[in-house]
Amino acid sequence: MGPKNSKKKRRKKKEQKRQNKIQNQLKNEKSMLDKELRLLILGTGDSGKSTFVKQMQILFKNGFSKVEIQLYRDTIRRNLVSHTLKLIKAVEDFNLNLSRENTKLAQDFLLIEDEESKLELTEKKKNQIIQLWSDKAMKHVFERRSEFQIPDSAASFLDQVEEISSTDYVPTKDHILGCRIPTTGVKEVTFSTDDFTWRIIDVGGQRSERRKWIHHFENISILIYVVALSEYNLKLFEEQNINRMIESLKLFKQIVTNEYFVQKDCMLLFNKMDLFEEKLKTIDLEVCFSNYTGSNDVDEAVEFISEKFLDSVENKYRNIHIFRSTGTDTSRIQKIFEEIKSSVLEGLQNDLD
Repeated sequence: MGPKNSKKKRRKKKEQKRQNKIQNQLKNEKSMLDKELRLLILGTGDSGKSTFVKQMQILFKNGFSKVEIQLYRDTIRRNLVSHTLKLIKAVEDFNLNLSRENTKLAQDFLLIEDEESKLELTEKKKNQIIQLWSDKAMKHVFERRSEFQIPDSAASFLDQVEEISSTDYVPTKDHILGCRIPTTGVKEVTFSTDDFTWRIIDVGGQRSERRKWIHHFENISILIYVVALSEYNLKLFEEQNINRMIESLKLFKQIVTNEYFVQKDCMLLFNKMDLFEEKLKTIDLEVCFSNYTGSNDVDEAVEFISEKFLDSVENKYRNIHIFRSTGTDTSRIQKIFEEIKSSVLEGLQNDLD
């Protein structure tokens, strides 16, 4: 065999090796795509969807980056100022009285409203917040928070204003889980476990954000719908005469009957169980459901609400998995995710069989 033929064979062998490498790469990429599981989280605003996503970062992404921690620190400080503003306004709306000294202080504090740059937590504002929060009227109005819009975590932040305002403050896990940043657009968290890539997709729950949801409905492995049980006596941010629980129930019916999801399993996550249990002691479920005749027992109330949501599902044989959660309880969220994962993987196995 001459040198020319030998050289030609080597080129052909080299080319074949390159082609095999490309084919293997394409095969691997396809395999990875096949193994990506997309979990879409839906629900009304302030239901706890974003808290669930934060928990996924804590559990599977080693927490938050330096940039994210900086963002949360700034947001928590702004939350403190905005919480104080809301409480001052509520004191006025409820015709309550601050002490004479704090009345003047509150009037000065209100001047910063709607000026985003002035929501920064300065030393002066820190001292003002401490003094205002010590006023009995401010504490009393917070106890009536079901009558206006303010997060339940506000008191925790206000109690720790000294720590939060310090120059070396680093947000704790609980502070990050409790801070409020309304989701606009899409938030995704991707991580790997059990040879699968999990993509958690969170889209804003406010009414103005819902028209964007349709763009994320395709190729979803499973739907997670989050309901804040503790909001059964609250009104929407957008429309003060609409009950939040009723809004969530109507939205759930629209989602589970959507053509993209009629064949999909759905995880119904009843969130904020801790707040719900506490609230039931003083506020009857009848304020939301006039036909509720049960007691203030938590299990009885949750069972009733579960039936309301399940009744909205047209296909009575459809798998709707119900979980109870407290969004800030990392261990509980981990258990729920493990159950969700088992359900998803079992479904994949059934499809193969």
